[in-house]
Amino acid sequence: MVVLNRIYTKTGDAGTTALGSGERVAKTSVRIAAYGTVDETNAQIGMVRIHLAGTYADVDDMLGRIQNDLFDLGADLCVPDRGEKLPYEPLRMADSQVKRLEDEIDQMNAVLQPLKSFILPGGSPAAAALHVARTVCRRAERIMVELANLPNEPVSSAALKYVNRLSDFLFVAGRFVNDHGKADVLWVPGKNR
Repeated sequence: MVVLNRIYTKTGDAGTTALGSGERVAKTSVRIAAYGTVDETNAQIGMVRIHLAGTYADVDDMLGRIQNDLFDLGADLCVPDRGEKLPYEPLRMADSQVKRLEDEIDQMNAVLQPLKSFILPGGSPAAAALHVARTVCRRAERIMVELANLPNEPVSSAALKYVNRLSDFLFVAGRFVNDHGKADVLWVPGKNR
């Protein structure tokens, strides 16, 4: 259980922070950037949910589950699995979380017409906000891949699959809340030449 009695600790005043393992690292480390950007994705999804405001309750429920998953993902990233014995069992992403996202993508995609053009972020406020969340999620994924490519900085395969699938989910959800794709704004190549 998490207990936060004090919000400020002053331990980060010199530019370091503690990972879940207790190891102190620079606040500029790639690992901190990775789970910080996952947190940013979560905050953006919170804004999406405000834009949904009582519409698309099924999508809102999915997004609520995703917000919890993103805390799981942050917990996974803040305790690198370097094979060391820890005094507790760290929380790790699970393939079942990836599978649930895939099932939800398929469920929404089943009612959408296939795309014959790229789409521009927009249509409805909720769809536009989902596209912002998608781009932030893609940035989180790039940082996580960068982290995984560093020596002794492991990132689980389930974590990498989840963040990759999440950006797909956010894209499809953006189309879904755009009146099942009918309000999508299509890209017209070279339109303004």
